[in-house]
Amino acid sequence: MIFAAGALLSQEELPALLDSLEERLNETRSGPPLDVDVVLDAVDSLGRTLDSGELDPLLAQYAPPSAREELREVRGMLRREALEARLQLELGDLRPGALVERPFGRTLVQPLGVLLHVTPGNQVGIPLFSALEGLLTGNLNLIKLPHGDRGLTLAALKLLTQREPRLAPWLYAFEVSSKDTGTLERLAALADGAVTWGGDEAVSALRRLAPPGCKLIEWGHRLSFAYVAGYEDREAEWSALARHIVRTGGLLCSSCQVIYLDTDRPEEAEAFCQAFLPLLNRAARERDRDGAAQAALYTHTYRLERLAEGAGDRTWFGEGCSLTLKPDRELELSPLYGNVLVKCLPRRELIPVLRRQKGRLQTAGLLCRPEEREELTALLARAGATRITRAGEMSRTFPGEAHDGEYSLRRYIRLADIET
Repeated sequence: MIFAAGALLSQEELPALLDSLEERLNETRSGPPLDVDVVLDAVDSLGRTLDSGELDPLLAQYAPPSAREELREVRGMLRREALEARLQLELGDLRPGALVERPFGRTLVQPLGVLLHVTPGNQVGIPLFSALEGLLTGNLNLIKLPHGDRGLTLAALKLLTQREPRLAPWLYAFEVSSKDTGTLERLAALADGAVTWGGDEAVSALRRLAPPGCKLIEWGHRLSFAYVAGYEDREAEWSALARHIVRTGGLLCSSCQVIYLDTDRPEEAEAFCQAFLPLLNRAARERDRDGAAQAALYTHTYRLERLAEGAGDRTWFGEGCSLTLKPDRELELSPLYGNVLVKCLPRRELIPVLRRQKGRLQTAGLLCRPEEREELTALLARAGATRITRAGEMSRTFPGEAHDGEYSLRRYIRLADIET
């Protein structure tokens, strides 16, 4: 299906839409600019509808079982006051349409223009969230939906534009395969900016598709980790970390991929694994039926792979989860679904090791004694981490936080200097 300016179209109508799309976009750009208050009111209304439970049948029909909890975590970001605070923090006086007095004249703030969003399928709501950032900055939005979106974004866009028809001309969404380069090239040719949320392969593919002059805005895959250098309340903090590992399954940029221990003694790492496994096991038992079955199958496959490889690493297996102690220091992806890596990394080696992943680091979940938190936080920030949280809060979204170390809305505007 296709969403085009408020209407749902069949895939058979795609060629005709592509033929007329440039004219439609230019017509919208030639008219009045998008009023940010219209966006704020519409999103706030959608959030209140989510609170009321009115969207529960929609989520049950189109979204995975975890969607309700994931959306609840970002609910605060959809409140009008939170969005207004974000606009002020990220843009200040540089909101689209603003005129800023300068010594030579004035600077007119404009939307970038047309944004092509290429979004992943690893987190519910990302396509809509990406388009929301485009709307907040007054841009037209073309959304390439991820495989497995299951119609959720199309349904949400339809509901949003029914509630606020003035948003309809600013939104288009396409169920297009990543292999359909012909269609993607035509969409990219219309874009002033291409927004990608994928990994290296997705970023490279979009670079090949985007024409010269199209601004590439990368929100690529990131790596996150926990750093254990002590604790305030061991049981509580370790349990929170275990729940995070199981709940996110290693699928998010903020998911813990490696548990680093502030030691270079293997026997201490083995003792940690033995003590942490029961907590990870307990968290794994709290999964729903589908999640437990998927994790059990994945863990069984992982166990067979370990046996076949004959690797020298040591692995502790639980019920649909595991800990694998590896002798190297490198930050890498974990085996996912509650199967996580453990490595030694004394703090004196933290910067040289983590700097090998510069540009890819995101969240560091820090467990330490209270008197060491400030020192270790500064050390992790110098190493390149862009978010430093308590270990159990690694994937929690905080209102007003930056995106991978940047204020994203600033990347969706342009400045026109005017001599007077």
